[in-house]
Amino acid sequence: MNYRLEAAPVLGHRCIMLRLAMSLLLICTLALPAIAQDATTEDAATPPAATAPELIAPYDPKLMRLAEVLGSIHYLRALCGTDEGSKWRDVMSRMIELEEPQPKRRARLIARFNRGYRAFDASYTTCTSSARLAAERYVEEGAQLAGQINRRYGR
Repeated sequence: MNYRLEAAPVLGHRCIMLRLAMSLLLICTLALPAIAQDATTEDAATPPAATAPELIAPYDPKLMRLAEVLGSIHYLRALCGTDEGSKWRDVMSRMIELEEPQPKRRARLIARFNRGYRAFDASYTTCTSSARLAAERYVEEGAQLAGQINRRYGR
């Protein structure tokens, strides 16, 4: 009889420990997806420390449009023989130089310039009255955009 009395508390202690271990395992199993989801959400929301957030100026839409206009002018004026050489490309280069954009923003500005150039490259192969008119209108639009940006955001 003594044996049973001594064995019962030991068996009971083991049973309690087993139940505790099973409970902890169950809690961890149920909580693991929530913990993993929180970690994934944090990782997705937090950019890596090595990459700085890209700064976007409030005048970026106008600046991007101006870059596209400069590309169009560069193509149209050269097509119509104004003999300006790389004047409009140089204006674009100077604008980028003064703006000091981060690499992605710089690439977008250049892409917009090239898009403006290609838009007319695909349409006009010779100088026509329509091409001259388009060039004049783009020069006016470019001057307006530059003036608006400078008045509102100039240094």
